[in-house]
Amino acid sequence: MHFVEVAVQNVRGFSPAGRFALKTGYLVLKPPTAELSPLAGLSLALLYADGRGGDAALAATTQKAGKAALTLVGQDSVTYRVLRELGGGGSLHRLNPATKQPELVSQDTAEANQFLRGQVGLPPRTTFEQLFCLQAAQLPSRRPRGAGRPASTSGLRAHSSPGMHPSSPGMPAMRSPTSPGMHPSSPGMSISSPGVLPASDIPAAEAKVRELEKELVFCREVDNLQFEVDGLNSQVFDLESKLRGTDGLKEKLRQAEEAWNAEPTPESMGLPQDIVARAERYPRTLARREEAMARLQSEREVADEEAQRLPDVEPLVRNRNFWIAVGVGVACFVAGLFPKDWVRYVALLDIPAFGFAAVLAIRYVDELQDKDRLSRRGEMFTVREKKILEEFEAEAGPVRKALEVFDVDTPKDIPPRLQRREQLGAEVAQLRAQLVSMEKHPEFMEAAHQLPVLRQQIELLNAKISEKGGFVRDVREVERELARLKESIALARNPQMAAMGMPGADVAGGSMEPLEDPAPMVLSLAGDLLATDVPAVIGMMRERCVQYFSALTERRYASVEWDRDGRTMVVTSSGRRMPVGELPPREVDLFFLSLRLTVVEKVSARVKLPLLVEDALVGLDESRLPLLGRMLKHLGTLTQVLHVTPHPGLAQLSDGPVNL
Repeated sequence: MHFVEVAVQNVRGFSPAGRFALKTGYLVLKPPTAELSPLAGLSLALLYADGRGGDAALAATTQKAGKAALTLVGQDSVTYRVLRELGGGGSLHRLNPATKQPELVSQDTAEANQFLRGQVGLPPRTTFEQLFCLQAAQLPSRRPRGAGRPASTSGLRAHSSPGMHPSSPGMPAMRSPTSPGMHPSSPGMSISSPGVLPASDIPAAEAKVRELEKELVFCREVDNLQFEVDGLNSQVFDLESKLRGTDGLKEKLRQAEEAWNAEPTPESMGLPQDIVARAERYPRTLARREEAMARLQSEREVADEEAQRLPDVEPLVRNRNFWIAVGVGVACFVAGLFPKDWVRYVALLDIPAFGFAAVLAIRYVDELQDKDRLSRRGEMFTVREKKILEEFEAEAGPVRKALEVFDVDTPKDIPPRLQRREQLGAEVAQLRAQLVSMEKHPEFMEAAHQLPVLRQQIELLNAKISEKGGFVRDVREVERELARLKESIALARNPQMAAMGMPGADVAGGSMEPLEDPAPMVLSLAGDLLATDVPAVIGMMRERCVQYFSALTERRYASVEWDRDGRTMVVTSSGRRMPVGELPPREVDLFFLSLRLTVVEKVSARVKLPLLVEDALVGLDESRLPLLGRMLKHLGTLTQVLHVTPHPGLAQLSDGPVNL
């Protein structure tokens, strides 16, 4: 994962408006003013938005809304863009690889956060903040002595939404009301480090202690409420994970339904419903047509032979025998008109004569009828042929059309093209049955029932938190201020303690507690990210951490040792073993930097996340800055390193400066 672009408008520490392209490697980001640009705080506000407007503190002015956008390439190699109006809503977009156009993923803050965690590959907020955001406030020398857990980098805790870590780096702390004359910036009352108070300021300091104790009780109440919210959020996340277990099946069902609906149907292609049956019986239909045509042709040939054997019919008027018979008949008839008796008997001969003529006429009529019958048989053959072809066309025409529609060569290729829809329909029915079965599972139904109940409880707790105020300071910040104020009072009452050690310096063997060992927290988070235990992480980090630490301390320390819980012992070049918290503060800071650089280097081999450095090198020896710059440049070959600093020397070491 790496950042591609940051776009801002009215954001504190940046230009009034601008878009800043970010490439991979080691980049130095130069702020426009003396104030450091809160790149880490802005990134956390965008990627882990709480949805309650806490990011409004990042706006440069309250008269105009601040806006910010972050473009990044996720672990899935897809480009995403997060846009937010500081103090308002936001949205998450994804770049479609095919169309190269942005597509809206979600405008809901909680849903977008879950998508960034699940799909894009962001780690939990605490992991990203404590491992991949390196700020000066995280240095052990700037955290309270003897603290059991890491201090927030912000000093401010905004009430978080589900899954959000309460701290918000880069946001200004809200101070508790101070007693008259006891403002933290007053002489002798520096909160940043314990100092010797004048005796006249001790009563006011004690009053301030009481106020801080009250504030601490109030902050702990809010912290307990927030702890309950976080626990419920964890349960909500687990339930949502169970409910999202059907998302993959729903997506398969959606894709199957789309494929099923996209498959052609006979109706959509203008074909009859029984086109598959027609295609299957097309060979038989063709065979029947050929058989009928062959039979018709055979009958036609027989009729033609009969017509050829039949002689031509001579017209009756040209038949000589007919006219002779008629003439004889007429003559006999005329002879019968004579009075003589014997002649009258001759008249009787007209009967056979006329009979013979009639027979000839009848035979002529029969011959004409036979001729007409044969001619009508030819017309009948034509009608039968037309009927055979029409019946074949009615059956086979849709098949030929289907051949053209599906662009296949034979009718047997048509059924597979249409049977795919049936197969997809069966697959859709099967997926629907699986989805119904999963949704009716007791665990799924119980999760669906419990989820709104837990969300309602979260809303009630958040309402209680809201009643106590929009923002409260982090408990650890109040504890740190209270501890330092008590140290100042103790030093004022016992000047011998001040003589033993100056304010802000560690006193070996004195009453001041050693600095916190940063290793347990860092190693534990690295183990969670790599899904392994702390001893395995120690084995992975030990050698490289010693190399970094030895180089930064000019080889004053020969090795570093950890117990199973990650507590650190350093071995000096003379062989002395001592807890890391008892080292001078600057060298504890160098160990912290060495450990953090080692973690980023080792983790980047498996999970690439950008390292955001907000000038955590301020206060270190100038002679070590080039070495640290080269170390950061080396990390830039493994993952993206974004270093916010105005230091010109580091800009020369980088792969390219970016003016913010």
